[in-house]
Amino acid sequence: MTTSGIDQVNGHSDFRPELPIRTMDLLRERNDDLRDRAVSNAEAVRRQRSLGKRTARERLEMLLDKDSFTEIELYRRHQAHGLKVSEHRPHTDGVVAGSGTIEGRRVFVYAQDFTIFGGSLGQAHAAKIHKVMDMAIDTGSPVIALNDSGGARIQEGVMALDGYGGIFRRQVAASGVIPQIAVVLGPSAGGAAYSPALADFTFMVRGTAQMYLTGPDVVQAVSGEKVTHDELGGASVHGELSGVASFVHDDEESCLEDVRYLVSMLPSNNLESPPAHEPVGAVDDVRPEFASIVPVEPNKPYDMRTLIAELVDDGEFLEVHEGWARNVVVAFGRIDGAVVGMVGNQPMVFAGVLDIEASQKAARFVRFCDAFGIPLVSLVDVPGFLPGTAQEHAGVIRHGAKLLYAYCEATVPRIQVIVRKAYGGAYIVMDSRSIGTDLSLAWPTNEIAVMGAEGAVNVIFRKELAASADPDALRAELLAEYSEQLVHPYYAAERGLVDDVIDPSHTRSAVARGLAMLRDKRRPTPARKHGNVPL
Repeated sequence: MTTSGIDQVNGHSDFRPELPIRTMDLLRERNDDLRDRAVSNAEAVRRQRSLGKRTARERLEMLLDKDSFTEIELYRRHQAHGLKVSEHRPHTDGVVAGSGTIEGRRVFVYAQDFTIFGGSLGQAHAAKIHKVMDMAIDTGSPVIALNDSGGARIQEGVMALDGYGGIFRRQVAASGVIPQIAVVLGPSAGGAAYSPALADFTFMVRGTAQMYLTGPDVVQAVSGEKVTHDELGGASVHGELSGVASFVHDDEESCLEDVRYLVSMLPSNNLESPPAHEPVGAVDDVRPEFASIVPVEPNKPYDMRTLIAELVDDGEFLEVHEGWARNVVVAFGRIDGAVVGMVGNQPMVFAGVLDIEASQKAARFVRFCDAFGIPLVSLVDVPGFLPGTAQEHAGVIRHGAKLLYAYCEATVPRIQVIVRKAYGGAYIVMDSRSIGTDLSLAWPTNEIAVMGAEGAVNVIFRKELAASADPDALRAELLAEYSEQLVHPYYAAERGLVDDVIDPSHTRSAVARGLAMLRDKRRPTPARKHGNVPL
């Protein structure tokens, strides 16, 4: 027998035939060759980069920890015939799939390769995605999709559509079980757009990413309207108008870096706790800056994000849907090392009123946090719901009820901080004691009432004001009386609707102590198939 050498191991000889060694060399050479060819030809890669886009494998290298990616089904090729498709059968079938780590934590990923079949989805392509999603669900790991696809592969007909259906069904099965993140780095047209819409968070890059159900040509043919791809479904459209995009970035590098940051704050699945850092002493923190952030005057604007930055560790937080429904702010951050979700009215936009879009935005965020065990901190400064026929006719009652439903349903630790004013139904909806918040804190200067003093006096004392010889003097007297009796936070505190009236400088420590107190909260949910959200 011919051998390539003898290895002495514990005094024993290990004979390795020459053929297996050559076989392994050939296998390695073939895998390397396949990976090189799977990037497709140089011209396709050049076109991709000319658009400011990276290749699928380059994107995975940027997203995942170094050398952590394990690829599956590298050899997969489509089995379709006819219509020219059988003439070209590249390996990977236009999607790179597998698993890696982000900051040492397991994630499953797939990256569509636009240089192969334009990233279009066929039966084999879809099967690889199905497998990655199944593995993510089975192992309790987040799944991240890097989308760059022209849509369904026309030559494969209904089998391509069936492939999309399999993705959607798995996304719904995984909803609330594992975090799902979609990153749109190119086109995502037709049925492909529903996958990012079903994800928990969707990232888009300006200038290269587009999502729409019907493209510009179809729009023009049907309606006569001329519109570009970007005007129809670009990142700014979905980040500011439709609300489909949770995050919008100017380039792929910053986009994928923020995906990593988001993953670092999320639990791997609904049975795990969010990843915590060591406490930083927030329970004893005093921040005099809080008092200077929020004006005493109820109608004077300020930026709620400044207050959030003072509340969280190191002033760092990740705002979700920054460009959409800007009258409410939703964000992830850490307080004393623990991940929290924050919902705050934004006085800089529409005075912080709740409307249809703000209710939708906050409701979805609250439901995500509740599904994955992330405590909620609600920062309340709300004058009410936006009035007007446009809102009423568009269903503000139904949409506002979504936020009400989300809070009522949430079983995670919940803390409400009323920082200035809370009026009417909007007070109730913003996680009041009446709908189940665990701890309600209020600043001493704030106002809690059915409506502002001015409006209340005009309603209650309409006849007296009309008959008065000096209505201005009477109004001033009645305003003072109404405010003294009903508007201050002690009225609510005396009746158990506010747990404590705190010094604003103690806000961070009070919230941190409350979160520590509620850390082991457990509340069973009723036995039912599911509730009926007012969609």
